[in-house]
Amino acid sequence: MINRPNSEEYAPYAVVYVNAVPNGADVLQVLVDNQAATYNLFHNMTEEQAMHAYADGKWTLKEVLGHMIDTERVFSFRAFVFSREDISLPGFDQETYVNSTDFNSRSIKSLADEFKAVREATLYLYRSFSAEQLGRSGVASGALVKVGALVYLTAGHEIYHLNIIKEKYLK
Repeated sequence: MINRPNSEEYAPYAVVYVNAVPNGADVLQVLVDNQAATYNLFHNMTEEQAMHAYADGKWTLKEVLGHMIDTERVFSFRAFVFSREDISLPGFDQETYVNSTDFNSRSIKSLADEFKAVREATLYLYRSFSAEQLGRSGVASGALVKVGALVYLTAGHEIYHLNIIKEKYLK
């Protein structure tokens, strides 16, 4: 089981993601369980539902899912790199990433399928880490982060956005 990280193992902004993972939970099992739930949520949406944004200037549900996919790729890439070497990687601006593609032109089913495939790859990677690799670290966005903490950030980021979807999009 991957231990819950302490606050020195990730950037201060990420506390909301770490705290979103239930205490005592097996974080890898959270990722497995949420894969099916998230996939089903989006795969069962109509195109009309997926184009909903809860306010002007907010992302559509397609853009939210695209952002979740992008972020999981970034977090898992960081974990992969840091598990192999101590290095510094640049940050990523979520607005730039979402605005640099057109998630809205894609079908929601295509995005849901991509999410599922990315999660499968993430799970293979995270399950491959030894205890030593989970304890390794690097710098991302100017802050130290441990590989094990990135596993929690991945799970917590998904939970964070699922909660926003429930609160603001699916009323």
